[in-house]
Amino acid sequence: MSGTADYSVVVPTVGRPSLVRLLEALASGCGPAPVEVVLVDDRSSPEGPLPASHQDGPLPVRAIPLGGRGPAAARNRGWKATSSPWVVFLDDDVVPTPEWKADLAADLAGLPWEVGGSQGRIRVPLPEGRRPTDWERNTAGLMTARWATADLAYRREVLEEVGGFDERFPRAFREDADLGLRVGEAGYLIVQGSRRTVHPVRPAGRWVSIRAQAGNADDVLMAARHGPWWRQAAGAEPGRNGRHLLTTYAAGLTVAALAGRHRRTASGAALGWLALTAAFTLSRTAPGPRTADEILIMAVSSAVIPPAAVAHRLRGRWLLPAHLRDTERAPLGRPRSPLALQPPPVLSRPGMRPRGAKVDPRWAPAAVLFDRDGTLIEDLPGNTDPDRVTLMPGARAAVRRARSAGLAVGVVTNQSAVGRGRATLKQVQAVNRRLDELLGPFDTWQVCPHAPADGCGCRKPAPGLVKAAAAALGLDPGLCVVIGDIGSDVEAATAAGARGVLVPTRATRPREVVAAPVVAANVGRAVDLVLARMC
Repeated sequence: MSGTADYSVVVPTVGRPSLVRLLEALASGCGPAPVEVVLVDDRSSPEGPLPASHQDGPLPVRAIPLGGRGPAAARNRGWKATSSPWVVFLDDDVVPTPEWKADLAADLAGLPWEVGGSQGRIRVPLPEGRRPTDWERNTAGLMTARWATADLAYRREVLEEVGGFDERFPRAFREDADLGLRVGEAGYLIVQGSRRTVHPVRPAGRWVSIRAQAGNADDVLMAARHGPWWRQAAGAEPGRNGRHLLTTYAAGLTVAALAGRHRRTASGAALGWLALTAAFTLSRTAPGPRTADEILIMAVSSAVIPPAAVAHRLRGRWLLPAHLRDTERAPLGRPRSPLALQPPPVLSRPGMRPRGAKVDPRWAPAAVLFDRDGTLIEDLPGNTDPDRVTLMPGARAAVRRARSAGLAVGVVTNQSAVGRGRATLKQVQAVNRRLDELLGPFDTWQVCPHAPADGCGCRKPAPGLVKAAAAALGLDPGLCVVIGDIGSDVEAATAAGARGVLVPTRATRPREVVAAPVVAANVGRAVDLVLARMC
C-alpha cells in the first residue's frame, strides 16, 4: 500500500438505531476517509430505508438489499461490491474512536504481503458498581476473541483466494473464526492493529443464552471443516459438550425410569441430573450480580441449555453436507483414516514436529518443485480451460514464501490426457500459462504428456521430471524438494535423489500417507518445512 490507506468499510445491518451513531463516528475524527461505506441491508422485511443511509453526508454511503440471509452472506455481498485493496468489516452497533481512521491508516500502511488481515482492538464497556451479568460477560469475550469481524480488515486478494465467508454459517457465531482459520491455513497472518473500537452491550431478552445454543450446530460444521483442534487454533472456549450430553442423558433416564416404574433408577438419575444442573447454575451465577432476577434466569436456563445444546448438535450433524460427513471425526476424537492421525504442524511450538520431519543442519534447499493438479490448482480431470483454473488454498502464499527465501520454484506435472488423446499439448500449455499469470512465472516447467502404458521415464513416479527440472535450474537433484498430493510425487523425488513432502487431499490414498516420509497439512506448511530444513 501507499502512505494513504485505500479501504472500504462493509457493515452488515438489520437496521439497528445504533447504525446512525456508527456512521457519525466514521464521518468525524481524523485520518483518511474510506473509499466508500457499504451497508448491506439484511432485514427480512424492510420497512423504509435504513437509518441515516438515505441522508446526504460527508461519507460516500450506499445501501445494498440482501433480505435476511445472515451475516456471512451479507459480508460477502458487501466486499464483492467494493474494489479497494482493503475491506474493513464493522458491526452496526460499534463506535470507532475519533482516532480510528488515522490509526487504521497506520495499521495498514506498509504491511508485507504475508499479512492478510488486521484486527482492531475492541473494548466492551461493562457496568460500574456491580458485577456483569452472564450476557454482559459473553459480550465482553469480544475483547479477547480472535478474528472478530466487529472490526477486522482483510486484503481483497486474500478474500478472493479463500472464497470469503462460508455462507453455511447462518448466524454471527463462528463464521469469522472459520474465515480466520482458512486465512491462516492459506499461509497468511492476521495481526493486531492499534485502532480502537467500542462495542456496547446491546439489549437482549431474558433467555438469550438459550437461543444462543443454536450455535452448537455451527460447532459441528467447524469440527468437520477444521478437525478436533479447531477450538485451540481459534482461541475458543473449551465448551461443555460432554457435560451437557451427560446432563441430558440423566434427565432422559429419569423420565424413562419413571415411565417404567423403576423408582430406584429414577431416583439415582434424578440426583445425578440435579447435581450436574446445580453445578452448572453455580458456575454461571457466582461471577454475576447475584440478584434474584439473575439467579432465577441462571437456574431456569441452566436446566434448559444442556438438552437444547444436544438437540442443536444433532441438528448440525443432520444438516452437515455429505462430503463433510466423510471427514468428520469419529466419537471420542478418534480419526476415521490416517489422514487425520496428525494435527496440523505448528512450527512455532517447541517439541511439535510433523511425522518423519527433523531438522537437517547439513542440508540447505535450493529449489521447490510443485506438483500442479491438487497441489497448486484444484484437480479438475481433463480440464483444458484456463478460465476454470482455481488456486488451491495457500498456493499463492506458499510460492511467494519460497521465492522470498531465494529458492527457485518449478512445476513437475503428469498430463496423461495428452497421451490418451483427450487434450493437446497446446491446451495444457494454456492452462500452465494461466498458472504463471496467477502466481508469477515459474523458473521451470516440466510436463510429461505420456499415457501410463507408454512406459516413459518421465512420468511420476519415475524420476525423469524431477531430474529434468533440476538440470534446467543447474542444480543437483539432492538440493530440490518435491511437494505433491499423491504418493507418486514423493516416489519420484526419492527416485531422483531429491526430497519429498506429501500434502494429502481427497485423492490421496491412506497407504500413501502412511508411506510418505514427511506429511504436511497444506502446501503452505510444506514450504515451512522446507525453509526450516525439516524434510
